[in-house]
Amino acid sequence: MKLVVRVKLLPTPVQASVLEATLTACNEGATWAAQVAFDKRVRKNLPLRALTYREIKSRWGLGAQAAQHAIKKTCDAYTTLAANLRNGRYGKPGSKRHTRASGKPLAFRPQAAQPYDDRMLSWQHERRTVSIWTTGGRMKNVAFTGQAEQLEVLARHRQGESDLLCQDGKWYLIATCEIPEAEPNAHPAAFIGVDLGIVNIAATSDGAKYSGRRINRKRAKDRALRSKLQKKGTKSAKRRAKKYAGREARRNKDINHKTSKQIVAEAARTGRGIALEELTGIRERARLRKPQRTTLHSWPFHQLGALIGYKAKKAGVAVVYVDPAYTSQECSHCHHVERGNRPSRAVFACRSCGFVEHADHNSSHNIAHRGWYVWVCGVESTAPALTLIA
Repeated sequence: MKLVVRVKLLPTPVQASVLEATLTACNEGATWAAQVAFDKRVRKNLPLRALTYREIKSRWGLGAQAAQHAIKKTCDAYTTLAANLRNGRYGKPGSKRHTRASGKPLAFRPQAAQPYDDRMLSWQHERRTVSIWTTGGRMKNVAFTGQAEQLEVLARHRQGESDLLCQDGKWYLIATCEIPEAEPNAHPAAFIGVDLGIVNIAATSDGAKYSGRRINRKRAKDRALRSKLQKKGTKSAKRRAKKYAGREARRNKDINHKTSKQIVAEAARTGRGIALEELTGIRERARLRKPQRTTLHSWPFHQLGALIGYKAKKAGVAVVYVDPAYTSQECSHCHHVERGNRPSRAVFACRSCGFVEHADHNSSHNIAHRGWYVWVCGVESTAPALTLIA
């Protein structure tokens, strides 16, 4: 199973300036190669390398490996663009958006990620330093840091290339790791149903609730602050807005990590699988009041599902995805479906059998039942192949 580990570099000011110059040179070379590829209508790696390799090396001072990676990055970007155009991500052919995307060469930001292979980058795990190629020569003793668990995975299972990336003045190395999977549980005793929501981020059929009230209040304050800074528009307001950028995303991801870890640990401990809602189209299906729409659209539900998926795969826990239709209106005892079964957001009261329970737990029981039926029918769902753990 593939995981991506992100470690933070701690360069000195001099080292940071050299890394910045290197990243800028690599991306300027890649942008020039993208212009040549667009003009000559060349999208393959070897033909484009024949046209651009020597010029990139001489003009921007890139080494052989760095120049080849810049060219390959250009070809990969055009391949991705072609796939997006073909799949309709930029609208129909002839539309303004489609024409704008296909009618000009690609360009790379000065701080865009640059691939590094083992010839250009070596790791000293005991000293927590790296030796990295730059346009100014080989730079040694660049310190890095990260969580102990991440660094252990990195030292044992790193494979292939690593990407050098600069975000908001901070430097990172992103490495792909291939870790062994646990033996999957082919005979789960039952399934834990997980209902995802707004007031409660997640509710399980075991009765656990991961409340989002305090989180939502904090997020509302953050949105109000961002709106205030955007309206002000001064330089100091922009600096402050930049300072707060990403804080909410990092907090949400931390909460999702902790929630998914607890759910998977309980499933592994009891020998059960996990049943999740199929989230495709959740924003189109949900009918919410206007104040709740921002909360729905901004919370990373897919991220939580992906984290549960990869942690479950790592622990050998079976995961299935079920159709969430009417899980909130169906009675988990008699399976009577009626909109009137929900007299309020938090209460479920079946009009047929009289069963009463918290609405989120009732939904989670229905998801657990459907998960078992999906498993019995032999439709096992798998976790995503690649997920960030940093």
